[in-house]
Amino acid sequence: MPSTPPAAPSASAPLSAARLLICGGLIVTLSMGIRHGFGLWLVPITMERGWPRETFAFAIALQNLVWGLCSPLAGMLADRFGALRVLVAGAVLYSLGLLSMALGASAWAFTGGAGVLIGIAQSATTYAVVYGVIGRQIAPDKRSWAMGVAAAAGSFGQFLMVPLESGLIGAFGWQQALVLLAASALVIAPLAWGLKEPAHSLGRRTGGQSTGQAVREAFATPSFLLLMGGYFVCGFQVVFIGVHMPSYLKDHGLSPQVASTALALIGLFNVFGTYAAGSLGQRMAKRHILSAIYALRSVAIVVFLSVPLTPLSVAVFASVMGFLWLSTVPPTNAIVAQVFGVQHLSMLGGFVFLAHQVGSFLGVWLGGRLYDATGSYDVVWWLAVAFGVMAALLNLPVRETAIQRPQALPA
Repeated sequence: MPSTPPAAPSASAPLSAARLLICGGLIVTLSMGIRHGFGLWLVPITMERGWPRETFAFAIALQNLVWGLCSPLAGMLADRFGALRVLVAGAVLYSLGLLSMALGASAWAFTGGAGVLIGIAQSATTYAVVYGVIGRQIAPDKRSWAMGVAAAAGSFGQFLMVPLESGLIGAFGWQQALVLLAASALVIAPLAWGLKEPAHSLGRRTGGQSTGQAVREAFATPSFLLLMGGYFVCGFQVVFIGVHMPSYLKDHGLSPQVASTALALIGLFNVFGTYAAGSLGQRMAKRHILSAIYALRSVAIVVFLSVPLTPLSVAVFASVMGFLWLSTVPPTNAIVAQVFGVQHLSMLGGFVFLAHQVGSFLGVWLGGRLYDATGSYDVVWWLAVAFGVMAALLNLPVRETAIQRPQALPA
């Protein structure tokens, strides 16, 4: 990709790969890194407020559902008007949501902040929006690799932010820690200027496929629906583990430091897993990569549940799961771009991500619901295993060839 000069680029100049990946990577680092540590707040908030775990779990579950529901709309706006405005709005909402988590004394206020505001903010500041810019600005032969780099940046954010958030809670208390995170979320706004696209790259240009045509075409394509099914499982597994594993380990007598270390290891090894998946996607069938990831997740969970629970077994499990954590993201989005093109990539990626977030909602909510009902997380762990096998099978028949369209599309 041609490099952008130090001065402000002209309206027609393409974004440089370096600028795009640095700014996009830092945005994903903040947006994904902050939320990755939310499980650390479950115990202190529920204990101080006197709430059952299901109250916290429902708020985070709603966050994931709102995130998914709003992703297609955020993606459509970013495709049409550019990522800059969407990202800035998302940064403000993110900050307000974190403040509501800190100051909301009622369950409804907490749910409104953690569930609704942060859910909307996540749809505007994470992969669907950032990957749309990458898809339009990076050449197809490097697209999967670039998406892997951006996902790796988000993974590094998880590794960086979890011990930082744990330290903030220990040093300042959980409320002040959330206030400090609210300030850090606003940094996304100036970073968003690095993703300001040339006007000719955006979907508001004349010609091409309309939004309605793009949606109808995608949902009439079996491979798109299979990708959504696999992403549903991805959301169920990772959000259940990310939110409930600290409590699971505490219930079994392990220290909070073990949980913090586990979440940090997930983030660290996710850096390598997402980069590897993106790079491999340039050289082999992406559907095979996805099937292998889902199958290996189920194997990892079965082994984790079968061996004695110790700090070492937790560290090994977290490392393995970290390598497989968000490694589904680059190949899934690369397939969408490869099959449907990049004009509506943010929106179509948002629809696939909606399925991910429906799974996330069920994973985090069922974790709290079944724990309160049975006193154990065992049922949800085994559901995660079964779903992983299902997702491995769903991705095998996915077709990666581009859709063949007539030369002229009707208005």
